[in-house]
Amino acid sequence: MSEAIISVENLSKRYVIGHQREKGDGLRHVIESAVRHPLQWLRARKQAVSKEHEEFWALKGVSFEVKRGEVVGIIGRNGAGKSTLLKILSRITEPTAGRIHIKGRVASLLEVGTGFHQELTGRENVFLNGAILGMHRAEIKQKFDEIVAFAEVEKFLDTPVKRYSSGMYVRLAFAVAAHLEPEILIVDEVLAVGDAEFQKKCLGKMGEVAKGGRTVLFVSHNMTAVQTLCRRALMLAEGELIADDSVATVVARYLREAQGSSEEKHWTDPQTAPGSDIIRIKRVRIVPDGGSHSDLLTMQTPLRVETEYWVITPGTATHLTYHLINDQGITVLTTGCASEARKPGSYRAIFRIPCNLLNSGGYSLKLLIVLNGNHVTYQNDSIASFTVVDAAERNHAYLGREPGVVQPVLRWENEIIAAGHDHVCA
Repeated sequence: MSEAIISVENLSKRYVIGHQREKGDGLRHVIESAVRHPLQWLRARKQAVSKEHEEFWALKGVSFEVKRGEVVGIIGRNGAGKSTLLKILSRITEPTAGRIHIKGRVASLLEVGTGFHQELTGRENVFLNGAILGMHRAEIKQKFDEIVAFAEVEKFLDTPVKRYSSGMYVRLAFAVAAHLEPEILIVDEVLAVGDAEFQKKCLGKMGEVAKGGRTVLFVSHNMTAVQTLCRRALMLAEGELIADDSVATVVARYLREAQGSSEEKHWTDPQTAPGSDIIRIKRVRIVPDGGSHSDLLTMQTPLRVETEYWVITPGTATHLTYHLINDQGITVLTTGCASEARKPGSYRAIFRIPCNLLNSGGYSLKLLIVLNGNHVTYQNDSIASFTVVDAAERNHAYLGREPGVVQPVLRWENEIIAAGHDHVCA
C-alpha cells in the first residue's frame, strides 16, 4: 500500500470580515457620553466593534489523506472552501487551526501569475519557478524547449511578463507547473482563463501527468474532466468536507444537489392555472423514464415529460404541442399529441425522449395549446425547464461540452477493403 504524501488533520481557516461603520455622532457627543455614563458607553462601544468585524470560517475541521500517485478531484459550489484549502496546501496562507504534512515538491497553479515576478521575462520566470521547486539549472534547461513549445510564447519569451495577456500568462504558468515534474501538482479552476483549444491541451497534459504516477489535486467545475482524470473526489460545502469517495459517487451527489429534483410545475386551481378557456394546465414535470423522481438527469437518462390538464369546454378539437429549446435558444425538436375533442375532466399526456440523444446543458419547454389543428389559443415560452448533465468518462483529450445540438451515440463500423498497402499508379 502506497504511503500518504499529503496528510491533513482537522484543518480550519478563519477570516475576519470588516464592515463599514455607520456614521455616528460627533466627537463632542462621544466624549460627553463616555464621561457621564462610562459603563453604558463601554457596552455600546463593545457592541459596535463586534458589528464592525465578523468572523468567517472558510474551512472547518477538514481531514483527509492523499496517497502517492493518486489523482484527486476537489469539487463544491463557489464559496465552499476549495481555493482556501489549496492555498494552505501550497503554503500561500497559514491555517488558523489543524496541521498539514506534505512529502515532496509542490507546483501550484491557483491564480493567473502565481509564482511569477512581474518585472522578469518569460525566460527568467521559467528558471525562477524551477529554482523555487528545488530544481537544478541543468534540469530546467533540459525541459526548457518543451515548456516554451507547449506555452506557444516563443516570440515573447524575452518580454517582461507584466506585458503578457492573461491567456499568455496562464499558458506559460501551466507549462512550467506541468513540465518541471514536481511530486505534487495542484491546479485550480485557473484553466478556465484560456480558450477551448488551450483547455483541451492542458487537460490532455494533466492526463499524462496523472498516468505518470505523480500526485495531482484538481479543482474544477467541469465534472467530465474530474471524472476522466480522477478516481477519487472530495466534496466541500460551507468549509466542511462532506464527501470522500470514488469520483463517480461524489460527482453524482454534487450534480444531484446542484441540479435539485427534476423540474416540476404544479397548479391547484383551474381558474388561475395557465391555459385557455378550453384547456387549463394542472402539472408539468420532467422525470427519468423508469427511474425515481430524484434521479439525476444525464445524457444517458431516458426522459418522460408528463402533462396533466383539465378540459374545461367540451366538444372542441384541441391538442398540446411542445417545442424543446436549449440554452442557446435553438429549437431542438417539436412534438404534439393527437387533436381530439375530449369530455370535461382531468387528463395526462406523456411523451418520451430517448437516452443518448440530448447534449448536456439547460432546456426549456415551450407549450402551445392548439385549436382545430392550426389556431394557437395559448402559448407559454417556458412552462418548465430542466438540465441534462454530462456524466460520461472520456477516453480522449477533449473533456469539455461537445459541440452540437444533439449527441446521439452512433454506431461505427471499420472494415478492411484491401490487405497490405494500396498501390496507386501515377
